[in-house]
Amino acid sequence: MSYQLAIFDFDGTLADSWPFFLSVLNDIADQHGFNRVDAVQAERLRHYGPRDIMRHVGMPAWKLPFASRSFIDRMRGHTGHIPLFDGVEGALHALDRAGVRLALVSSNAEDNVRRTLGPELATLFRHYECGMSIFGKSARIRKVVRQAQTAPGRALYVGDQTTDADAARRAGIGFGAVSWGYTPIEALRSAAPEREFTAPNDWLSLASS
Repeated sequence: MSYQLAIFDFDGTLADSWPFFLSVLNDIADQHGFNRVDAVQAERLRHYGPRDIMRHVGMPAWKLPFASRSFIDRMRGHTGHIPLFDGVEGALHALDRAGVRLALVSSNAEDNVRRTLGPELATLFRHYECGMSIFGKSARIRKVVRQAQTAPGRALYVGDQTTDADAARRAGIGFGAVSWGYTPIEALRSAAPEREFTAPNDWLSLASS
């Protein structure tokens, strides 16, 4: 089945922001009073879901919006140093040329997203929904599907975390897992994604399958 609408997550899916996240994580931990994490622990935590990570570092749920805001604010000064993954730009252009409508739903801020994408690539996306909690994406995904006037069965949310899979399912659409993001693909397979992508160029199958 081909898809008419591809909705993308941003961090870990389009943008390689994991190194930046690690570089500021312990500063944010000190600021908001949760446990510091060393590089070995951070790598192990990539296999956990967000709620398990929060329990591990001693972050209560009420602190998550504040910690997320701190990450977003720090990123504003470094968007020029956060690259897109290799192949993302070409794959997005090819999807657009193939007639697949592109949208973006991210917990990051829209200004960070647009600056990292750059003006040319940013214009390929017809819909932006940004700045929500990582646990609040499903309503935004439904909104995008409705605005795009696309049948849910012809829309796919592409992301790199188990919360992305959960959000897609709650919104009534399929989930496509990328193998290069924050969460290892082995952990994402437990969510039974409809599609699995080993490189951005694999997204072109959405238009032709």
